[in-house]
Amino acid sequence: MSGRYALIGHPVSHSLSPRIHAAFGAQCGIALEYGLIDVAPEGFEAAAAAFADAGGAGLNVTLPHKEAARALCDTLSERARRCGAVNTLIRGSGGWHGDNTDGAGLVHDLTERHRLDLRARKVLLLGAGGAAHGVAPALLDAGIDALWIVNRSADRADALSDRLGEPGRVHTRYWDDLPNLGVFDMIVNATSAGRSAHVMSLPSSLATARTLAVDLSYGEAAIAFLSWARSQHCDDALDGLGMLVEQAAEAFRLWHGQSPDTDPVYAELRAKHVALRTAD
Repeated sequence: MSGRYALIGHPVSHSLSPRIHAAFGAQCGIALEYGLIDVAPEGFEAAAAAFADAGGAGLNVTLPHKEAARALCDTLSERARRCGAVNTLIRGSGGWHGDNTDGAGLVHDLTERHRLDLRARKVLLLGAGGAAHGVAPALLDAGIDALWIVNRSADRADALSDRLGEPGRVHTRYWDDLPNLGVFDMIVNATSAGRSAHVMSLPSSLATARTLAVDLSYGEAAIAFLSWARSQHCDDALDGLGMLVEQAAEAFRLWHGQSPDTDPVYAELRAKHVALRTAD
């Protein structure tokens, strides 16, 4: 389905999404218009409505709107209901249908592109916002052993844990607890700390060389966390570029009914981001 599509968030000027969707469209012979909508939280609902009124067929949703996007939807996919956040909006005759492709994108990138086995890992998830909501269920489905959610706001960490509904397998702790949690097999940074002046300070006791470190951001926003991971000699320290491409491909499939080849798109973008080359 051709038509108008966009990424909505705040900020979005740095985003690679227009380039990714243009490449997918060219591959599949689909003419589409894909733009950027930068809007602060208080203007999100009005901006989404205006886009729909102007003939918009679909929206990708990024920080800080993923949880607010859920409230706009008349219908939700099972994975969007489960995680409580929406990153993909599809316009239908009855309104917006919401889905979340973040978790599928992350797991596909890690297990298929990087050939990493996530099973039986003890995982630390830093953050409890929309990005964390999107990936947590998929990590559990991928067979991790336990998920520890750490967030500066206690109520948000507890809310995510309650939504996941797996007591005994999902645990919540708070930032001051980090030095006492021991070593993790995998650490996922789902915070927005890299997008602000805040400096992320993490104890060295969390990681060893065998720890898989993943930042859900890419570009400059991932530098601080990846630098910390490499200072701990983590053999695998990955940014979120592959996840970005894979979640976009899943959104593209939902909109257009075709699955693009992600490998050439990822390779082209990675070549332009050599400063954050992952440990392949």
